[in-house]
Amino acid sequence: MDKHRQGDERDLELQRRMTLGDRDAFEELYARYSAAAYGLAFRVIGQESLAQDVVHDSFLAMWKAPGAFDPARGSFRTFFLSLVHHRAVDTVRREERLRQRTARMNPGPAQDEDVAEDIVEEAWLARRRAMVVTALDGLPPEQRKVLELAYFGGYTQAQIAEQLGVPLGTVKTRTLAAMRKLQRALKERDE
Repeated sequence: MDKHRQGDERDLELQRRMTLGDRDAFEELYARYSAAAYGLAFRVIGQESLAQDVVHDSFLAMWKAPGAFDPARGSFRTFFLSLVHHRAVDTVRREERLRQRTARMNPGPAQDEDVAEDIVEEAWLARRRAMVVTALDGLPPEQRKVLELAYFGGYTQAQIAEQLGVPLGTVKTRTLAAMRKLQRALKERDE
């Protein structure tokens, strides 16, 4: 059995135990996914404290409603990182509404500060992030997995090869193919 499948089975066991209120299972899931969750939240939001809040809220939501995970719909990792992503996007939207409300209450921009340019840039980044997530979802699972491990997990290609139990060349080929597909998908959306 490969390490990926073992990890998925371990996640299922930990999640099952968590539904029974097992704090040790929760702590192990936290240890397994907190770094990837923070990396994802930070990439979406771009602010450390807000990213930390999103990770905290995501783990708290998982603890309060562990039955929300349905193994028939995918892996626990995918479920949890999707939860983090959705909360991060919601945070960006909430912060944008707060900035807009503040701008309406204080219509004069601060000296030497182009607020409109910042808002346009942030809106563009939010749309771009959503496009990237959609494009990632369109990749074959084996290609998406190598990108998730590299980008969200911070693994090197050699570590990914070891974790997935495949040759390093396979990881490199999958990464290159995935990046090309992402590039084409994003280019098509830009046109």
